[in-house]
Amino acid sequence: MSLKVKEILEIGQRQLEEHNIADAKLDAKLLYCDMMNITTTALLLEYQRTLPDRQCDEYFALLDRRSSGEPLQYITGTQEFMGLEFNVDENVLIPRQDTETMVEDALSIIDSNQLRGEQLLPKAKKDWEVLDLCCGSGCIGISLDKLSKRTKVTCSDLSSGALAVAKANASKLGAKINFKEGNLLEPFKGRFKNKKFDMIISNPPYIKSEVIETLQPEVRDHEPMMALDGGESGLDFYRAIVEDAAGCLRKEGILVMEIGHDQKDDVMAMMEATGKFKDIAGLKDLAGRDRIVVGVRVRE
Repeated sequence: MSLKVKEILEIGQRQLEEHNIADAKLDAKLLYCDMMNITTTALLLEYQRTLPDRQCDEYFALLDRRSSGEPLQYITGTQEFMGLEFNVDENVLIPRQDTETMVEDALSIIDSNQLRGEQLLPKAKKDWEVLDLCCGSGCIGISLDKLSKRTKVTCSDLSSGALAVAKANASKLGAKINFKEGNLLEPFKGRFKNKKFDMIISNPPYIKSEVIETLQPEVRDHEPMMALDGGESGLDFYRAIVEDAAGCLRKEGILVMEIGHDQKDDVMAMMEATGKFKDIAGLKDLAGRDRIVVGVRVRE
């Protein structure tokens, strides 16, 4: 049957609410806008339009996917991050606003040698070779490339599926990125000499294995497990990264990592224990939660 847009949106909102979908009203609108390839502003002009049966059926199919718990971003295939639109699918984590804080801090270091208003290095660097480790969609590395003129970025991930998404995003956004497939820093460790970077930035898997089952179904059942599971303690990837990072950083290179809200002390302690990092700091996100750890490679 044919329905007016206003009516079909009301039906969509009710269906999503019945399935306990947060932001049901907004998601109902966004699904329609994505289907029709219009903006939310243009939607205001659509309310009295009558949709033919075919488009009604198409919209209801999208509603059923969202009602099942499939994330909105996987249905629409996109997520905004740092003002840029990234493609996403089930091969990659959905970029989150919390991670934007880490990118903003990295940009501040790169462009002004400042971290939260304080000078970080004795002498600012002119150019930065940056590694986005565990890059997923490439949102971190591509954002750094697009928003700073001082960066040469490499994106690396173990997942070939994730790298395919990241490569598509780089092409879409006109970013000049090098890509490398492999396990953490292994692709950059040579027999005689390691590849060196000015900054290694990473949002690695950090959720404890036993906590995975308690996550929201949208995350647990749809986002890639290899990008979520940080092992029994949630710290497996930090141990591996910290162990090798100094060997892949230039003198006074920077290691920047996103962390879980309760992992700051453990990750900082790991870095301190190596004796290869100084000025180690834990930083909070906009909600006041511990979110980032930063350290400077010691000169040797």
